[in-house]
Amino acid sequence: MRKRFFVVTTVIVTVSLLTGCLATHKTSRPGAISVHPDNPHYFLFRGQPTILITSAEHYGAVVNLDFDYVGYLDVLAEKGLNYTRIYPGAYFETDGYFIKDNVLGPLNGRHSLPWARSSVPGYCLGGNKFDLDNWNDTYFDRLKDFIIKASERGIVVEICFFNGMYPDLWSKMPLYHANNIQGAGACNYKDVQTLKDPALVVRQQEYVRKITQEVNKFDNVILEICDEPGIHGTTAHEYTPWIRSMVDVIVDTERQLPHKHLIAQQVCGTLGGAGDISGDAEVQVITGQYIWMAKAGEQFGGMPLLDTLYGHNKPIELNETNYYPLGYKGDKIGASRVEAWEFIVGGGAGFNQLNSLYSTFNSTAGGTENDALLNAVKNLKDFMYSFDFIKMSRDKSFICGAIPAGAFVRGISQPGNQYALYIHHSTLSKGVEYIVQSGSYQDNLALNIAAGNYGFDWVDPATGKIVCTGTFLHGGGNRTFTTPRYSVDIALRIKKLSL
Repeated sequence: MRKRFFVVTTVIVTVSLLTGCLATHKTSRPGAISVHPDNPHYFLFRGQPTILITSAEHYGAVVNLDFDYVGYLDVLAEKGLNYTRIYPGAYFETDGYFIKDNVLGPLNGRHSLPWARSSVPGYCLGGNKFDLDNWNDTYFDRLKDFIIKASERGIVVEICFFNGMYPDLWSKMPLYHANNIQGAGACNYKDVQTLKDPALVVRQQEYVRKITQEVNKFDNVILEICDEPGIHGTTAHEYTPWIRSMVDVIVDTERQLPHKHLIAQQVCGTLGGAGDISGDAEVQVITGQYIWMAKAGEQFGGMPLLDTLYGHNKPIELNETNYYPLGYKGDKIGASRVEAWEFIVGGGAGFNQLNSLYSTFNSTAGGTENDALLNAVKNLKDFMYSFDFIKMSRDKSFICGAIPAGAFVRGISQPGNQYALYIHHSTLSKGVEYIVQSGSYQDNLALNIAAGNYGFDWVDPATGKIVCTGTFLHGGGNRTFTTPRYSVDIALRIKKLSL
C-alpha cells in the first residue's frame, strides 16, 4: 500500500543476458502472463513482449462499492496503460484514513469483502460480524467482473493479498478476533504476518487459496503475496516463513488448475538474507517500492534492486511509488516522470505510480492534473515500445564516462543494434522521492557503442516529441554525445541503420 509518504511450471533453459551463463527459469503456461522465454527481465502477455506501466488508484477498486472501476479502467486504456493493482480484502483502510475519499478506505457499510456476514451483530464498522466459514459470492462476482473489464482493455491486474498491518487498523479487519464469529485472529498487529497464530494462518491460507481458485481462468493476473510486511516492527525472520507458506498455498492450489500464474513478492529486510526471497524459484517477479529506499533494513526501492538483483534474471517491478501528489515537492509531475523513466529505461519490467487523484467519488480523476500525469508514463511506454526491447538488457558498460554533476543516468542496449538512455537532473529526498532541479542543461555523455551506422533521436519525455535527430557512422568504442538543451530530463534512442 501507499506508505506514509513514501506452480507446476514449464522449465525453460535461457541464456542469461547479463552473464552469458545458462540459467533455469520458470514461466507460466501459455495463456497467463508469464516471464518472456527470450528475455526473463520482461513479460510475455498474449503473445507479445510486455512492460507493465501505469499510474493507478490506491488498490481499493474492488473492495470499495462506491468506486466506479469501469470509468477508471477506461482512463488507463485511453492512454494505452496496461497495469493496475488491487488489495482483495485482508487489508483495507477506514473512511478518511490518510486522505479524504481514499479509494482503499470505503465509507462504513460500503465494503465488498470476501467473507460472508453472520447473523451476529457487532462488526466495529457496522453490521454483523463475519463468518469465516462462508464466502461472500457477491464479492467474488465483483472481483471477477473487475478482472474481466481490465482484460477487455488489455490491462494486467496484480492482486496483492496482504499488507503489513497498521497498529490502528488491525482491530477493523474481518480476520481480527472481535469481528468474526470464529474468534480467529487474537494476536497483536505485529504477529499478523507471522506463523505465531495458527488459527489465523489457517484463515489466511484459506483466503489465498479461494482467491487463487476464483481467478485461475484469467490470463491477466499476477499474484503478489504481501506489501511492506515489516513496516511496523515485524522482523524479517518472523515474516519470511509466513510469506513462503503463502507461496506454497498458491503453488499447491494451482497444481491441478489450468493456469499457473506468476507469483510476486517485495524484497525487504536484508538483501541476500532474511526478507529477500528473490532467489526463490517459485517467486518469479521481484518487486520494490519507492525509487531508492524507504527505510534502511526495511524495504528496498526499484533502483537498488536493479543494481543488485538483476542477475536473478527475473522481471523487476517498482510497483508502488510515493503517494502522488502528497509526498512530492516542487514540480510534482516532473518528479513522478523522472522516477518512472529512470527505472524503466534502466531495465525495469513494471512501474506503478501510486496516484491519489483517483478517489472514491471521482474514479476518473476528472478536473485534476491527471491527464498530464498519465501522459508522462504514456510517453515512456511509447518510447520503450519503439525498440525491440525484448532483445535489450541493462548495460553497465554503455555509459562509460563521468556522470554530470547532479544527474542520474541509466541505459539498456542490444550492443551493435539498439541503445536507450535517459538522464535527469534531480536531488534525492530521503530515498523515496526525487525533487527535480529545473535549469538549462547541455551535457556531454561518453557512450560505448559497437561499430556501425546508426540513427539517433533525442526525445523530450514530457511531450514525447523528438527534439533532435541525426545519423552517425561509428568505428566502435567510446563516442561523446552532446545533448540538446533541456530543462529537466531527456532521452536518447539509437538504432542501427540498414545498409
